[in-house]
This record gives sequence, C-alpha cells and structure tokens, in this order.
Amino acid sequence: PGMHKPLHRLNRRMVQAVRDAVRDADVLCFVVDASVAFGKGDEFMLDFVSKSKQRKILVLNKVDQMKKHRLLPVIERYAATGLFEEIVPISALQGDGTDTVLELLWQRLPVGEPLFDPELLTIHTERFLVGERIREKVLEQLRDELPYTTAVTIDSWEEEPLSDGRTRLNISATILVERSSHKRIVIGARGSQIKEIGTAARIDLEEFLEAPVYLDLHVREESGWRENSRILSELERGLEAETR
Repeated sequence: PGMHKPLHRLNRRMVQAVRDAVRDADVLCFVVDASVAFGKGDEFMLDFVSKSKQRKILVLNKVDQMKKHRLLPVIERYAATGLFEEIVPISALQGDGTDTVLELLWQRLPVGEPLFDPELLTIHTERFLVGERIREKVLEQLRDELPYTTAVTIDSWEEEPLSDGRTRLNISATILVERSSHKRIVIGARGSQIKEIGTAARIDLEEFLEAPVYLDLHVREESGWRENSRILSELERGLEAETR
C-alpha cells in the first residue's frame, strides 16, 4: 500500500458514486477493454465487483482489435474468477455483440414498477449534459495533446427572447486545466483552437437543446483542481442545479 499514491479527492468521490450506484443496481455489467493488458485497475475492479451480491455480466470490448488467440486467454482469466454468469466479447465500434448484451441484461431485470417516468431520457440536468458535451469537443480535438485531466463548469445560463419569437440560450462556460502548457494548447495560436472547440460545441448544443445558442468559452488554469474541494463541489452542483 505504501507504494501507491493516494487517490485524488475527485477519484474518491467517483468511487463513492460507483459504490452508491452498485448498491441500488439489479445487475452489474462490467466492461473491460480486452485489447489492453490486465493491470492494477482491472484487479481493483474485480475485487470491487466480487464484494457485490448482484448478478454479473462481463463485457469484453474492442475485440475487433485482437486476434482470436489473444482473446481466449483473456476470457479464461475472467472465467476462472467464477464471478460472471455470462462473458460476452463485443466491438462497440462495429456493433458486434451489443444486441446480445442488451438481451442478457433484459433477461435479468426484475419485473416491477418503473423507478422513473418512462418518458424521461436521463436523470442528469441539462447543465451537466451541456458541460459534458463541451468537454467532449475538447477531448475530440485534443485527444493526442491534452491529458484527460480537464473539466467544464457552467458559469452562467440565461434565456434571451429574440425578435422572431424564439429564445436564445446565452451560456458561459469555463474549461479547467491543470497546467499553463495545457491552457496554451486549448487556446491555440491567436485563439484558433478555442474558437474551433466553441464552434463545434455550439453546433452540437443547438441540436441538443433545440434552440439558438450563444456560447462564451474561457480557459482557466487550476493546478490540482482534482484535489480542490471547492471546485469539486462546484462540479457536483452542476449535477443537481435546475437550469430551465
């Protein structure tokens, strides 16, 4: 234990969120990147799911990137644990095996009253989803340059009536990064990169929100933000805040 770095405060909160979700789940679907060698993270998660009483299904993803002779030992390793009722190799990219996973989960769900309104697509607020969509555009465009240590906060959200009867959403958001070098990458030469990210995000948000959007993006360096209780609380409030 002394050799391992302590979990970031953010990681601890994420693990607790997983524990809370597992406690209320009927079935656990454990998804593994089969193309990557078994590591400490997989070992941790195996120990984690072994302590739960729910029925379990293992999904081995990215099998399209593997030869069959490499896949078989992976299946055997997980089968030897005796934890899983089913082990399903899939390719989420190509859609292979995904219908099988859905069918196996459906078979194991208990019959009962719906926990949420059948018309409800998600329990997350629009504010949270907007932040995630902006973050998605950051990672899509800077996947090879920017570590996945970034977050997006929604600073303001205002509705403005337009002359044509529509309502425009004026959204101000901040992209958090941990280093000044990351900030330079996100902004780009003469602001070219942040402009490109903003344009892609705005187009996506207008389709998602079904309304015109004015998006004002900022980048802020916050060294060690994953250990900052104030910032983590701010991100959590985005999950809970009512936006419209």
